[in-house]
Amino acid sequence: MATHYDWGSLYAALTECRACPLAQGRTHAVIGTGNPHGKIMLVGEGPGRDEDATGVPFVGRAGQLLDKMLAAIDLDREQVYIANVVKCRPPNNRTPLPEEAEACLPYLRAQFALVRPAIILCLGATAAQYLCSPDIRISRDRGQWIEKKGVWILPTYHPAALLRNADWKRDAWEDMKKLRAKAQELGLYT
Repeated sequence: MATHYDWGSLYAALTECRACPLAQGRTHAVIGTGNPHGKIMLVGEGPGRDEDATGVPFVGRAGQLLDKMLAAIDLDREQVYIANVVKCRPPNNRTPLPEEAEACLPYLRAQFALVRPAIILCLGATAAQYLCSPDIRISRDRGQWIEKKGVWILPTYHPAALLRNADWKRDAWEDMKKLRAKAQELGLYT
């Protein structure tokens, strides 16, 4: 049976969580930030060093780029909700292992249930694979809308990948324009 959370019980559960070995090395569980009722939700892979130190997702260099990407389509963190697949930093920022992601997915599902987004932007392959399909490849499937249970999901590059490969920024910009257009179509933009 699924556990039903409110925000307080979700934060308490995550603060105490020891469901996988990632909890042993964390400074903070990185739960989420932004508008808890935002109709647009962004989901990344997992926290990095800066996020582990602060307890807030996307505050390092990738987060600064994400803020610029949002600003380019007239959004900011106060309008969207931002979370990650895993809530604790994997060692050396490696991709979360399947068992680590599986341990955190109930928390992410609880966040979905509380936020109730109309649109989800998957930032990177890990988020897209866990939210859409294990077969998704970002280089092949980014920018293509997927509708699941009435929620529109758009995979795109993770901002950290854009910092490593500037050639992908044009594609990411096209994806952000698609996000804006879908939000306008759904009446989420004023």
